[in-house]
Amino acid sequence: MFLFAVRRLFQAVPILLGVSLVVFGLVHLVPGHPIDLLLPPEASPEVIARMKQELGFDKPLYIQYAVWLLRALGGDLGVSIFSGQPVASEIVRALSNTMLLAMPAAVLGFSAGILLGLLAAFNSATWLDKLFSAMAIAGVSLPHYWFGIILVVIFSVTLNALPAQGMGDGGFDLLVHLLLPVVTLSLIPMGVVARLVRATVLDIRSQEFVGALEAKGLRPRRILLHIIKNAAPPVLAVMGLQFGYLLGGSILIETVFNWPGSGNLLNLAIFRRDIPVLQGTILVLAFFFVVLNLLVDIAQAIIDPRIRR
Repeated sequence: MFLFAVRRLFQAVPILLGVSLVVFGLVHLVPGHPIDLLLPPEASPEVIARMKQELGFDKPLYIQYAVWLLRALGGDLGVSIFSGQPVASEIVRALSNTMLLAMPAAVLGFSAGILLGLLAAFNSATWLDKLFSAMAIAGVSLPHYWFGIILVVIFSVTLNALPAQGMGDGGFDLLVHLLLPVVTLSLIPMGVVARLVRATVLDIRSQEFVGALEAKGLRPRRILLHIIKNAAPPVLAVMGLQFGYLLGGSILIETVFNWPGSGNLLNLAIFRRDIPVLQGTILVLAFFFVVLNLLVDIAQAIIDPRIRR
C-alpha cells in the first residue's frame, strides 16, 4: 500500500508541472497586456518600459516561467497587480470562503445522491425508480446558475425569507446566507452520484455472487453491505472529481450570490487581466484537484486491493 501511494505521488508531479506550463502559456496568449490597464493611454514609452521592468514583463517568457515556478514552489505566488497584496494571501482568503460553500454542498449533494441512487436501484422499474431517476437527471441537466436565480426569486424576492447576496456578519447570519448557494451548488453532484449509484448497484445485483449469497440464506443487510463495498470504488472516484469541480467550478454560483470565494476571485482576475492572481488561483485549484484524485486513488486501493496491482 505504501509503495502504491508513493508511486501515485510521483505520477502526480509531471501532471502538476504540465498544468503550470499550460496555465502560464494560456494566460500569456490572451490578447492585450496588463500594463495597458495599469497606465493611462497617454503614458510615455519610458514609463511603460520602466513598469514592464519592475514587474518582470521585459524578460523572455521562458525566464518569466522559470522565475514564477521557482517562487511558486516556495509559496510565493507574486503580488496582485491591482490590489498590491500578496497573491497567496488573497487565494487563501478566497479559498477558505469557497470551502465554506463546497464542504456542506458536497455533504448534501453526495448524501442525497447516494440515497436517491440506492432507492432507485432497489425499486427498479417502479414509479419510485422513475421519480428518483427524473430528479437525478434534472440535477445534471438544469443549469445550476439558473436554478440559483430561481431560488433567489422565490425565497429572497417573493417571500423575503432568505438573503441572496454576500456572507452576512458571521455566526447564525452566515448560516442563513449559506442556505441558497449551498443548495444550488449541491444540485449537480447530487444528480451525478445518484445516476452512478443506481447503475452500479443494478449491475452488481445482477452478478452471480449476489445470487450465491442469497442462496446461502445471508440476511439482506449483509448482502447490502457486500453490494455497497463493491460499488464504493467507482462512486468514490466520481465523488472526488465532483468535489474538485465544486472548488474550481463555482464561478457562476459565487457571482450570482456575490460570494467572495476563489471562483469570484478568478472571475475578477480575468476581467482585470491580473496575471499573478489568475496564474496563482488556477495553479492552486489544479493542485487541490490533483491531490483530491490522489487521495481518492488511495482510498479506492484500500477498499479494493485489486487496484494496487
